[in-house]
Amino acid sequence: MRAPKPGLRVTRAERPRVPGATVRTVDGPRTKRELLDAIAEELEFPGWTGRNWDALADALRDLSWLPPGAYALVWRHPDRLDPGDYATAVEVLTRAADESAATDRPLTVLLASGR
Repeated sequence: MRAPKPGLRVTRAERPRVPGATVRTVDGPRTKRELLDAIAEELEFPGWTGRNWDALADALRDLSWLPPGAYALVWRHPDRLDPGDYATAVEVLTRAADESAATDRPLTVLLASGR
């Protein structure tokens, strides 16, 4: 099966299926730090990767430490995050997913509200 087109999408599915992609899930972080740590853990960021928005953007544009193939990052319960941090996270994730389309590790980000 083909992986979905890279980008950021919102879904109501609690556990969305993403055919053709390696799925990694972040489950309802409440703080910026929790979100950054959870994404770093799920996508196996190298230890030298920083924990700020710029470092997240840089790492998501690279992903060279992962095997080639499509990846999906499912962020469950994104509404738990502070609204200001949520807006920044969505901006960073959207840009990274869009830029990944031309790479051998395309990234799809799904915001899963479960509602």
